[in-house]
Amino acid sequence: MAKKHPLNSGIPCLRHKCNLCCVETKMPLSRSDIKRILKMGYSLKDFAVKTAEGWQLKNRSGRCVFLGKEGCKIYPHRPEGCRLYPLVYDEASGTAVLDDLCPYKDEFKVSDTDIERLFNLLLLLEKERRKNIAFS
Repeated sequence: MAKKHPLNSGIPCLRHKCNLCCVETKMPLSRSDIKRILKMGYSLKDFAVKTAEGWQLKNRSGRCVFLGKEGCKIYPHRPEGCRLYPLVYDEASGTAVLDDLCPYKDEFKVSDTDIERLFNLLLLLEKERRKNIAFS
């Protein structure tokens, strides 16, 4: 059996040079994600779009704006949802699952802490969506 790696390691992604999750992304952004990226010198219009569900990472030519030739340009500062991927919330079952779209999902190890972080992120995003958080 192959060794499994922590979600935040990104080891399977790097090993396989996979960035499928960065194509046509709809990754939600929390207020703290946005603040962290703004501190790096990016302007909001460069990386985020406001949707009915809240703020999301912007795509350019069908790819995340931060996806470069060598991978994610902001990897150490990436959004919390990116850090947790391929762990996602399955609305049908109401549980955290590994996303079937990730071809290397079986190489990740999910901890109880990861699941807790995902549910905390979902609660935070819903709270911020209800408040209709604005940035200028």
